[in-house]
Amino acid sequence: MATRKYAKEDRAKSWLLTISTLVILIALLFGTVFNFHISLRIACSILAGLVIVRMFVIYHDYEHHTILQKSKLAEIIFTIFGAYVLAPTSIWKRSHDYHHVNNSKLFSASIGSYPIYTKEKFRKSPKSERAMYLFIRHPLTITFGYIFAFLYGMCIKSIINSFKKHIDSLIALIFHFAYQIVVFYFLGWQTWVLLCAIPHFISGAMGAYLFYAQHNFPGVTFKGNIEWSYDNAALESSSYMDLNPFMHWVTANIGYHHIHHLNARIPFYRLPEVMRDFPELQTPKKTSLKPWDIAACFRLKVWDPEQNRMVGV
Repeated sequence: MATRKYAKEDRAKSWLLTISTLVILIALLFGTVFNFHISLRIACSILAGLVIVRMFVIYHDYEHHTILQKSKLAEIIFTIFGAYVLAPTSIWKRSHDYHHVNNSKLFSASIGSYPIYTKEKFRKSPKSERAMYLFIRHPLTITFGYIFAFLYGMCIKSIINSFKKHIDSLIALIFHFAYQIVVFYFLGWQTWVLLCAIPHFISGAMGAYLFYAQHNFPGVTFKGNIEWSYDNAALESSSYMDLNPFMHWVTANIGYHHIHHLNARIPFYRLPEVMRDFPELQTPKKTSLKPWDIAACFRLKVWDPEQNRMVGV
């Protein structure tokens, strides 16, 4: 309730940050094509992957009805962008809304999040089920998030599960492969690597890892469905990602994840303001993109209720 006054956008600022991010992304993608020095083209390709992450978080805010609502232009921009990154509107909103109201529940479907087994459940599960569970949470699976989280998880799986509800997933797949085939055929394999493969790989890996680490980090807590509460799930089971200013820009402040889960209607550019104004929010559970913190997150596999913490297997 106290954060409600922050859940109001500055419409001009929302447009400025959206359009400027989109312009930067388009410019970087063009930079991968034109005949600059190869080092500049590679730099543009890597930076494009990072800016896709920023644009995705802005898209994510739009789908939370946080910014730019009732704008036909915004709807067109974000619908196209959702297809471009293989997170079409229907499956992204459905799965992410479910995640927000079930985050850190031990006994709920793993829709929009990574599955969590208790230590006992993992031991009692069939070998094939344990293997699949570990595969989903494996560092390489998350690194190749472009394939496993987005191409398969968001699009192919949604088509298999409910084609009528997710026709836009099929459209996204057709669009995605069509534009890459055109690039490969007319501009060559090198341009395809720089314009398509590298940006999608980087953004897919970062997106999958950010989503993993924000709810799978040392100190995270999980509750049974009866003991679960929304505010505790936000503050005890959602991390603050300690990043430098550039990476906070790249991730559009999604690292302030405990605040985002407390009130998803707060625009991404106001999250630091909320943390500044509320002492209660200034001592969150933290992680970062430092190698040792990444390794610590990846070591966590199952929930041990006796120790009240995540452990390995």
